[in-house]
Amino acid sequence: MVMRLDKLLANYGIGTRKEVKSLIRKGFVKVNGMIIKKDDFKVDHEIDEIVFDDELIEYRPYVYIMLNKPAGYISATKDNLHPTVLELIEGYENYDLFPVGRLDLDTEGLLLITNDGDFSHKLLAPSRNHSKIYFANIAGVMDEQDIQAFKDGIILNTGYHCKPANLEIINKNNDSCDVRIEIFEGKFHQVKKMVEVCGKEVIYLKRLSIRNLELDRSLSLGDFRELSNEELVDLMEDL
Repeated sequence: MVMRLDKLLANYGIGTRKEVKSLIRKGFVKVNGMIIKKDDFKVDHEIDEIVFDDELIEYRPYVYIMLNKPAGYISATKDNLHPTVLELIEGYENYDLFPVGRLDLDTEGLLLITNDGDFSHKLLAPSRNHSKIYFANIAGVMDEQDIQAFKDGIILNTGYHCKPANLEIINKNNDSCDVRIEIFEGKFHQVKKMVEVCGKEVIYLKRLSIRNLELDRSLSLGDFRELSNEELVDLMEDL
């Protein structure tokens, strides 16, 4: 990918575009062993060796981050009422990150953060039927009739007919139960609305996986890490 030298260094996190321009003009940057003082100099991060103040720059145009989202954070880049999930991601301020899809304010679990719009679009496209698995604690006891209703496709109160989904009852108590729910789309509040149609209520909801990517159980709520190369290759296969 060919881009301006000042943009690449700013994206890398060296400083703002204005700060980077000044540093380039002062001779802090070498490209393929030559000092470059033109901030609009074109470089290709896959071919050129770029060195800033004797540090080799290993630039990546895209980043892919797994976040264990806690409740109380909204899946957006900006919000006037609530903190956003991007406020949990430190050290990537120059990457123009955004969440891939959304989890409700009170929902926890796996949320992907990236700056790759094409990747996000393909992962979210309803036509691709990507699996999303959730753990839920339910007020009320779900039964075989509910399992079948999920398989047939729940019709929401709005009239929308959900795609067939999978409901597994993990544990039952007198007036509540724990379930695992797999859906293949991502409508607004979909899991909660599907459970509501069955006459029950979601008390707690956590996303466990997207497609074949599972939430890293070693991540505490609010923690994040970049996807490994293996995870990224698996997630993008046939995307």
